[in-house]
Amino acid sequence: MPARPTTRLSRADLAELNTFLAVYKLRSFSKAAVELGISTSALSHAIRNLETRLGIRLLHRTTRTVAPTDAGSSLAKRLEIGFEEIGGALDEVNQHRDRPAGRIRINVLSDGARLLIAKHMPQFLKAYPEVDVEIAVNDQMIDIVAAGFDAGIRFGGTVPEDFVAIRLGRPLRWVAVASPRYINQHPPVSTPADLKSQECIQIRTGNGVVYRWEFEQGQERVAVEVPGQLCVNETTLGVELALNHVGIFYCLEERVTPWLQTGELQVVLPDWSPIEPAFYIYFPGHRMVPPGLTELIEFLKRPE
Repeated sequence: MPARPTTRLSRADLAELNTFLAVYKLRSFSKAAVELGISTSALSHAIRNLETRLGIRLLHRTTRTVAPTDAGSSLAKRLEIGFEEIGGALDEVNQHRDRPAGRIRINVLSDGARLLIAKHMPQFLKAYPEVDVEIAVNDQMIDIVAAGFDAGIRFGGTVPEDFVAIRLGRPLRWVAVASPRYINQHPPVSTPADLKSQECIQIRTGNGVVYRWEFEQGQERVAVEVPGQLCVNETTLGVELALNHVGIFYCLEERVTPWLQTGELQVVLPDWSPIEPAFYIYFPGHRMVPPGLTELIEFLKRPE
């Protein structure tokens, strides 16, 4: 039986196949367009070209959903294997370079972005000019592998299992803070239970629940479901509202250190401030570590 001729793939063919694979993984044209850095119309055009050239529909599209056809699922599974092999081959080649080069995609929660990325990234970029870094700030827990990220940064107690996890820095102190004006105009707070009669700025976590403030003194540990007229979903706004005397806010001490030093904010219940796990960077252990990630981790681990 004669051997089947090998199909030669052009650069355009590879680009269209990669575009299709992104849509298949994310089940969304708009999300795939963002990940690939192209417009939605350009992405749709590439998929149409691919389907026309192959003579078969790969995706079912409606106004709300995108789902693969049987042929699309079969093609995507083969492409995942092929592109992973290509990526591995490129990674191996990069290991022979004197200096790392390539692109790293990191998903990081907002506290980590402000306290780690903003602090250490300038020096890293200067030291490794051939490494491009994309940072997605997101407090919601996501599957970093499915979303195409090389690594994620989260608090130690929230890192998913089955990942390699490396601690970044020291354990973190959490505090309740308020402005002196607020403190002077409201009843004193001596125990966590006293917060029940205060105006607190609630915060909704990345998993969608309103966070119960945690306090610790000696062997006693309590979690308080605080009252409040206002709820936010990110630290920066909560701090700004506390500075404007709206109420008591709960956050990492490092996020409010400048205002604690100037006296614009004061710690409420300082003897109850708990020490919690540090930030951790995590990544899949079954994949080759992309060039530059090891070097970035070393920068993020640096002390103050």
